[in-house]
Amino acid sequence: MKRNFLLLFLITVQYAAVANASIDTGVQKILFLGNSITYAGNYITDVEVYLLTHHPDKKFEIINMGLPSETVSGLSEEGHADGKFPRPDLHERLDRVLALTHPDIVYACYGMNDGIYLPFEETRFQKFKEGINWLHDKVIRSGAKIIHVTPPLYDELKGKKIGYANTLDKYADWIIGQNKRAGWSVVDLHYPMKKFLEAHRKVDAEFKLTGFAFAEDGIHPNETGHWIMAKSILLYMGEKDVADKMDIRSAVAAHSNGEKIFQLAAQRQLFMKDAWLTAAGHTRPGMKKGIPLAEAIMKAKEIGIQIELLNR
Repeated sequence: MKRNFLLLFLITVQYAAVANASIDTGVQKILFLGNSITYAGNYITDVEVYLLTHHPDKKFEIINMGLPSETVSGLSEEGHADGKFPRPDLHERLDRVLALTHPDIVYACYGMNDGIYLPFEETRFQKFKEGINWLHDKVIRSGAKIIHVTPPLYDELKGKKIGYANTLDKYADWIIGQNKRAGWSVVDLHYPMKKFLEAHRKVDAEFKLTGFAFAEDGIHPNETGHWIMAKSILLYMGEKDVADKMDIRSAVAAHSNGEKIFQLAAQRQLFMKDAWLTAAGHTRPGMKKGIPLAEAIMKAKEIGIQIELLNR
């Protein structure tokens, strides 16, 4: 009982001061860029399902173009992936991604891989800043709006890379600071995740927000971690009702077909992300080949019709 109360209290309080921007009803395409955490896509599905169930009269196309191992800094550690391949670099594919998707809004979440899992060092930090500035300018020139998302937390207790949590703190601080320095739109999910973890570790020393569909590495968020990420983005969008929700299912529980819509949206995201990645092209070996994009779009439209019927 005490733990559940603490959970609910922290979720409510930590989001109370999040800056938000109301949903733009003219937005048709929302593109997500990032690494393996974005490719996993649970937080993206959560965002999409919430929008589908709470704004059935609006049209949102949510595109996941996350690529595992990717950086925006162009850096790669020696022996990455047991020496099989260097980390892919967003510079190599961004033009093709933007030309293919024509997004109205881009959410970009980088940083986790960019510090190369080492203690903070100024040269690596400079490469990260240069990469983010380049990304920002590219997206703006394409005619889209970019919203920068701070990197998720790194759990040193589970991941064992001592000093890397501090590295990501500094990367997150810089991105957050760009809101005032340069007027950038920023969603902070790093510190909500960190505060959530620290509070729960006081109650349960083994509590974790990582370890979903991966061996425990302190990097990849579990379902709760992905929900905190989604919640941060939804609150930025102005969806204040999510502040006290424990997960996506509780957030859509009032919708009579919320669970069915969740399953359909998750199914659609699963095949669409591989179709988009394959169509745009990338240098990352070992990725699943997506079905042809035209076929995927037709399949996605069929699912969209089912969702519209469930929303009536």
